[in-house]
Amino acid sequence: MNTDTTASWTAAFRSAVISPYEDIELLPLRAFSAQTVRQIIRLDGGGSALRIRLSNRYGSAPLHIGGARLARRTEGSGIESGSDTPLRVDGAEQFTVPAGEDIVTDPVEQTVAAGDELAVSLWLPSDTGLTTYSLVPLRTGYAVPGNALAATTLDGAEGLEELDTRHFISGADVLAPAGTAIAVAFGDSWFEGNGTTSDTDHRFPDLLNNRLREAGSGTTTGLVDWVVNQGLSANRLLTDEVGEHALARLRRDVLDVPGVTHVLVHFGLNDLGIPGQEAHPASAPIPSATDLIAGLTTLAERLHAAGLTAIAATLGPYKDTVYDGYATPEGLAVGREVSDWIRSADSPFDAYVDFDVVADPADPDRIRDDYDSGDGLHVNDAGAQALADAVDLASLKV
Repeated sequence: MNTDTTASWTAAFRSAVISPYEDIELLPLRAFSAQTVRQIIRLDGGGSALRIRLSNRYGSAPLHIGGARLARRTEGSGIESGSDTPLRVDGAEQFTVPAGEDIVTDPVEQTVAAGDELAVSLWLPSDTGLTTYSLVPLRTGYAVPGNALAATTLDGAEGLEELDTRHFISGADVLAPAGTAIAVAFGDSWFEGNGTTSDTDHRFPDLLNNRLREAGSGTTTGLVDWVVNQGLSANRLLTDEVGEHALARLRRDVLDVPGVTHVLVHFGLNDLGIPGQEAHPASAPIPSATDLIAGLTTLAERLHAAGLTAIAATLGPYKDTVYDGYATPEGLAVGREVSDWIRSADSPFDAYVDFDVVADPADPDRIRDDYDSGDGLHVNDAGAQALADAVDLASLKV
């Protein structure tokens, strides 16, 4: 392995994972047995080598992987002929991820670049039990019976399943030039991309990466090199589910991410909306503006203590969401108060992004029609572009 001391491991892809054993179940849960699972990741940055992060963090039993492969993806489940290479752990092509743990594969020495689409294939010979997974990856995955690691495509295979959720993969790191700086988009569905078009990479962080590349990100401009996405749909600032609450997952999903210098934060909508949605048609208590401001202040303080630049996004509009009980007059009022605080001189954040750029001028509590994904809570591709355009790139100076 290259021991070049002018390079360092840097996060080039992230996918926040959750437990299948939560009370709130938004999508069907699943296990795998005697199947090959092939899943696609798209790199946010490049380097001279790559390693994959696999997670059994919430598994109830050890996860046995009978073989793993990395290849360049062509289209659908297809891979580029000749690009297929084994993924090993401590030199072994078969390995086990203990229950409750994550592992990192041995490095694969190959040059990769931002935008590269890679297929990670896992042969799972034994029953995995319910899986550690990502809720809304917006990347189609594939599962077929048997050991199909070497198959150049799974399209049309007998027993083929298409997967809307991502399983076991929590990230990828690249060996990048020393000093490579990245931002982490740490938040909820507005970062994970719910509402944007699947398999097109039109999430807010993807589109912000496009702006950074167009601006010449990196050492020539003094901007961060790229952004990785740690958004988690239905995640909350103060309360567990969906996923551990933001303050609980901060260490793992932000502070321990190699290369991080800046953090974009978006939390609060689900703290205000999920209680009423879960209790509907009854009402439910929600946190006060004071509660959310205290939580966001603690978050900013922890980011600053780690030497990171902290950038907050305002909560954004959601008045006419189709999810019964989610939007209430009380919640909307608290959201406005918190957003006003984020914009104010009292905010401890270093900068802010105003997500009200997607609001209807005639009714600022709702998303304007041409930016609405159709559910009144999430933006579509055009809305995500508007959010990315709202970021002052100067706030991402290193």
